[in-house]
Amino acid sequence: MSKRILVCASALAGFSPHGVLAFDPLMAMRDISGTAAPLPRMSSSCEFGTLGDPLTLREAVERSLCSNPKTREAWANVKEQAAAVGVARAAFLPTVQGNWQGVRDDSLTDVSNHPNLSSETLATVRSESVSLSWTLYDFGARSAALANASALLAALKATQDATLQTTFINVSKDYYAAQAAAGALSAANDVERMAADSMKAAQARVDKGIAPISDALQSQTAHEQAAVSLIKARGALKTAIGTLASDMDLSPNVPLQLPVVNSGAQPDAAFSESIDDLLDAVRRTHPAVLAAQAQLDAALAKVKQTRAEGLPSFSLVSKYSRNNQPASLGLGVPEYPATGHEWYVGFQLTIPFFEGFGRVYKVQQAEAQAEQQRDALNEAQQQAGLDVWTAYQTLETSTDTVRSDAALLDIARRSFSASERRYQVGVGNILELLNAQSALANAEQQHVQALTDWRAARLRLAGSLGRLDFDNVRKQ
Repeated sequence: MSKRILVCASALAGFSPHGVLAFDPLMAMRDISGTAAPLPRMSSSCEFGTLGDPLTLREAVERSLCSNPKTREAWANVKEQAAAVGVARAAFLPTVQGNWQGVRDDSLTDVSNHPNLSSETLATVRSESVSLSWTLYDFGARSAALANASALLAALKATQDATLQTTFINVSKDYYAAQAAAGALSAANDVERMAADSMKAAQARVDKGIAPISDALQSQTAHEQAAVSLIKARGALKTAIGTLASDMDLSPNVPLQLPVVNSGAQPDAAFSESIDDLLDAVRRTHPAVLAAQAQLDAALAKVKQTRAEGLPSFSLVSKYSRNNQPASLGLGVPEYPATGHEWYVGFQLTIPFFEGFGRVYKVQQAEAQAEQQRDALNEAQQQAGLDVWTAYQTLETSTDTVRSDAALLDIARRSFSASERRYQVGVGNILELLNAQSALANAEQQHVQALTDWRAARLRLAGSLGRLDFDNVRKQ
């Protein structure tokens, strides 16, 4: 029984026990998501446990979409505008207003030289009234206002989608940057180990008298350089991990474990659609373009609304009131208790004859805003096309780069192995070995960076097309 009372009280207050808006008689909030990240195939309801080990890209994206301040702000803006749609719908319904007044009336009238005309009143007077007003026709002002509010809601929903896409891309970029930093640290460890082995081999040859002391010094220099690079790689990894943790609204010092770079998607054919088809589609379907189009629709509706507000309106009005004001037959006559009743119903025509030319300028202002939104739509279409073109070319370049870097890494590994064997048997020299070692270190780091850049480019192109969802993450 107490639970039923709680639910009823929550409904009357407008909220359920769980904090979700429940009382929505005009159905303005029915299409609003319950979380800040309403993406398709979202696996969580923005409730998370402990961090994954290793942390997957999908989990990082979900945590960021739910916790990022920008996505939550966009969600709040959508809910606010949905309520504005409800306000616009409410304008089609009648308004009923009640009024109650209770006063203590203490009045004295003293007529000089005519005490028989004097009077004194001491009474408690109450009055109650209920009035109704219902606009029946207003030349489309309310319809235009509703169209304006609905278009703004569509714009904010599209803006929310664009915000989610942008956050999706940014956290993916930071994830891959952290993964690349981890790969670079692993490569720096390998380089330091190889430099240590080369230093030991050079020192052994110097001790045997078959190599000059300069070989040992050069190998020691290379080892120290590798050690410095290792220290820098550790610092870069900590910075990248802190950035990724901050994206997920976690403390930057939270330890994160990421998969190795070589696990996951590998280069293959990118998008099967031609760039011309992609450019044509993105100018019509990208969230930023849809938001700009909705803003233009809202501005055009605002022009109609502004014009209609300067036209007559026709309303139904009604009122019922009663009071207990005392009555008197005249001066000097005692007042007697009485009750009064009043009721009327009728129609009211309101005609704004003159507004000081303000309406003219309001219409001109609304038309200028519509022109501005039309230009903003054109700008959004151009920017969406440019983003797709840039992302497409970046992906093609990244795909070719990964393949070339893989071949370069294979050659560098074989070259270092050959140089190491030549030096150990006394055929090669220290410069040949150190050059091969440096080339291998550079090739490993380039391969790690190229692979992470390629994966980020895939998601960036999907985001530029407005098609980014968790299927893209699964393929990664």
